[in-house]
Amino acid sequence: MSFSLHGIAVSSGIAIGHAHRLSHTSLEVAHYVLPKALLPDEIVRLDTALQTTRDELTSLRASRPAQAAAEFEAFLDLHLMILDDEHISQAARTMIERESCNAEWALKVQMDTLVAQFEAFEDAYLRERKSDVVQVVERVLKHLSGQPGHIPPPASHGVSTILVAHDLSPADLIQFKSHQFAAFLTDVGGATSHTAIVARGLNTPCVVGLHHARELIREGDLLVVDGAQGVIIVDPDKQVLSDYRLRQSQWELERKKLKRIRTTRATTLDGTLVELHANIEMPHDVPEVRENGATGVGLFRSEFLFLNRDDLPGEEEQFEAYRAVAEGMEGMPVTIRTFDLGADKQLKGAERVASNPALGLRAIRLCLAEPQLFQTQLRALLRATVYGNIKILVPMLSSASEINQTLQFIDATKRQLDEQGIPYNRAVQIGGMIEIPAAALALNVFVKKLDFLSIGTNDLIQYTLAIDRTDEEVAHLYDPLHPAILYLLAHIIGSANKAGVPVSVCGEMAGELAYTRLLLGFGLRQFSMHPAQLLGVKQRVLTSSLADINPLAQKILRSDDPLKIRDLLSKLNSL
Repeated sequence: MSFSLHGIAVSSGIAIGHAHRLSHTSLEVAHYVLPKALLPDEIVRLDTALQTTRDELTSLRASRPAQAAAEFEAFLDLHLMILDDEHISQAARTMIERESCNAEWALKVQMDTLVAQFEAFEDAYLRERKSDVVQVVERVLKHLSGQPGHIPPPASHGVSTILVAHDLSPADLIQFKSHQFAAFLTDVGGATSHTAIVARGLNTPCVVGLHHARELIREGDLLVVDGAQGVIIVDPDKQVLSDYRLRQSQWELERKKLKRIRTTRATTLDGTLVELHANIEMPHDVPEVRENGATGVGLFRSEFLFLNRDDLPGEEEQFEAYRAVAEGMEGMPVTIRTFDLGADKQLKGAERVASNPALGLRAIRLCLAEPQLFQTQLRALLRATVYGNIKILVPMLSSASEINQTLQFIDATKRQLDEQGIPYNRAVQIGGMIEIPAAALALNVFVKKLDFLSIGTNDLIQYTLAIDRTDEEVAHLYDPLHPAILYLLAHIIGSANKAGVPVSVCGEMAGELAYTRLLLGFGLRQFSMHPAQLLGVKQRVLTSSLADINPLAQKILRSDDPLKIRDLLSKLNSL
């Protein structure tokens, strides 16, 4: 009998294949008491399983596929860090000795304690990190029970296979990718989970948060996966199957066609040039940026250099990373954001507990509170400016005071380099992110003091609507088309253009095809997005006429009726 399931779409594409159910290791382990004489052997058994798991993760890290997401190494480092954390390894050993219990039970108790701590966080992203703890412990338990840490290739050779699991770690996802699974489905997970991010990086259809998929889907069932809509069709009838096979062929054909416009200038039908830049996390993302025809890097998230490590990157390490990107882009603009740490991205050993981390000490606030850390980064950034067209972007600015303090820091660092005879580009441009409503409403201060602006739509929408879009209970209220959001976007873009200050959008709206023409109609001429989204947006630009777009965009801006806004947007995108 045919039926459908609905989950969270995290990686687009259409896959058709037979289900392969991944057995789920139960974490409800047995508890038994051991004689004192056997406790040393039990600790050895635990240490052996920990070391085997460590070797397994290290091996996966060393064999990172070229198409894996840039964060993949950081994810594995996080899992290795959890594995070595004293709250897991040492606490489990102590419990075995103190309570004479088996290793499995000791691990399970320590895991439950850590998970409870993560569940107490108000921030949805941080709460979701409990899955990383569970995934690490489950991997160790598999080795304790003698089960392999990997999955054998599916038996149905020559037939597309779709992996159905209760949960998958990023390491699992990479490991299983080598078996050529056409798609991944999981009962748990969210849009911000590490698994979702890796799936997007692999360009493999993936739907998470299906709740009971593994119970409802049988081994070998024929499945259709619509990764864009988050829909799974089980045992489709002939008509549905034929329809999705046609859609799948069209999807693949469109992807191939897009590659033909890689070197084409992004110009509208009436001759207006639009700059399409890429967002990156690490220097090794540059080849993908060039492959997709970006004309610059619009956002280099420098905080990824700081994450999941025991030490801080020094000036030389940062300098080499920034120089590598600048040289790799061969003179094209490279906008490097000063580290946006805090909230969901914490330095190891300097974690802060706050009732609402997203509104706490983060980004430029943390930079100004840690001047030595900030100055080290500024020195590395300024030194790298002589190797390419580097611009410096400052996140989460909200007032003239913060702008002035930041510019004073930069000037002081320049004077220090002058005294030491170290060269840098004296005309380096300094920009600010507009992601706080206060900044958007007081934009006149920003355009007077800064060289360029970049709109971070993700935070701007969340802060304006007071909604955490990673929280399933309120995620449906996150609306980029809310009249207040549209007003702010049009206001920022229009004000910046009037002042002659370059402005870009580097949030998710920049890569969403549904909003490309709307943003063009608001006057936006520079977009920055994930490299994989570039060619699709370029095609939309190439088929757009500003003369046709502008009147409809203004009608949308004047409307306060959600249904009318969506109807007008549909007309705009059908031009």
